Amino acid sequence: MFHKILIANRGEIALRVIRACREMGIRTVIAHSTADAASLPVRLADESVCIGPPEARSSYLNIPSIISAAAITDSEAIHPGYGLLSENAAFAEICRACGITFIGPSPEAIRLMGDKAQAREMAKHAGAPVVPGSEGPLAGVDEAQSLADSMGYPVIVKAAAGGGGRGMRIVREREGLARAYATCQAEAGAAFGSSELYLEKFVEEARHVEVQVLGDKNGMRLHLGERDCSVQRRHQKLLEESPGPNLAPETRAGLYKAALAVAHSVNYVSAGTVEFLVDRQEQFYFIEMNTRIQVEHPVTEMVTGIDLVREQIRIASGEPLGYRQNAVRFTGHAIECRINAEDPEHFVPSPGRVTTWIPPGGPGTRVDSHLMAGYTVPPHYDSLIAKIIVHANNRAEAIARMHRALSETVIEGVKTTIPYHLKLLADPAFVAGESTLARLEQSL
Repeated sequence: MFHKILIANRGEIALRVIRACREMGIRTVIAHSTADAASLPVRLADESVCIGPPEARSSYLNIPSIISAAAITDSEAIHPGYGLLSENAAFAEICRACGITFIGPSPEAIRLMGDKAQAREMAKHAGAPVVPGSEGPLAGVDEAQSLADSMGYPVIVKAAAGGGGRGMRIVREREGLARAYATCQAEAGAAFGSSELYLEKFVEEARHVEVQVLGDKNGMRLHLGERDCSVQRRHQKLLEESPGPNLAPETRAGLYKAALAVAHSVNYVSAGTVEFLVDRQEQFYFIEMNTRIQVEHPVTEMVTGIDLVREQIRIASGEPLGYRQNAVRFTGHAIECRINAEDPEHFVPSPGRVTTWIPPGGPGTRVDSHLMAGYTVPPHYDSLIAKIIVHANNRAEAIARMHRALSETVIEGVKTTIPYHLKLLADPAFVAGESTLARLEQSL
């Protein structure tokens, strides 16, 4: 097992990794920007190293500085969290070359799954159903036009690299494709350093369902159930739950089988997530694999009792999983609400100083947050400031518990998305477990 791990991230996920390491008896080093010098992760880590100014490209994306910080602190491994460098194959390769363990999958697996067009081909070969679309990156707008004409509209243009909703546009008629193509190309080049795009048939009234998988270096792979992530705005997830509501047993079994087949196809080692679209007839289609810990991992932890960050660390150190699929138990229902420092009406970022922070408590309630009174939410990064997670015997009880938890949460000094979540919990479609990617965006 490692004696010291450097955390190349910030905010709540950095704090989450620090807590897992502390329970495992592992010392931690936090690599931070000047904007985060007074943050809670910096306060709680055993050591800290400033790696640059506030801008992420000069700090959290500065690979030489992060590698140097690991070297001077004698860190054996680096945990990348999510976002930032977590799915950067070149960074994982550099770690390997420097004799530092990257806590995540191999660079080869990251590269294979990081290119959406290539991942789609891998999934097809593994036997997972895929949405009809381009066989690889598009050669240009003319190829996109021809393919869209043959498949029929609507279609969706996507960046081949990256995620998070950037470089992605739904096109409902022929006249809008050229403009969408140019916009996506520009966004993808700026966000991911690659302007390659691919095209898919857009599945109407779809749900976004993902399967959590784990794999160790001995070839053991298993799933930890599914999460429904259909509550999104502009392709950004806002609420996640496990298990997915109203899924037929045969659909659930099919999702698990397909997810494990994809993981096996790339010899996947670590925690990962295989994502699918599920239509009204419960036909499902592979869309991508995220080769990292997910923001929404706590709902899986709540229903399985398995610490996913701890498992990531154990697997990276060479330890076997030590259990098989039949040992995984699923209990109750969990829901996570992402609390962002944003105007709940227009979702505009709301950075500033937090003057009051009173988190919720009570049975079955968990809060993952780096907030503290007096903390200043910086304008340079993602606006996520807290995740409120509840667990209950069933979905109806979990919804009621989340409503109670949100109602007693107090965050003053910045605007938050809590009012949106309270409205969502009362939405008839959500209560009935009938949320789709389009439904809530149109109604709330």
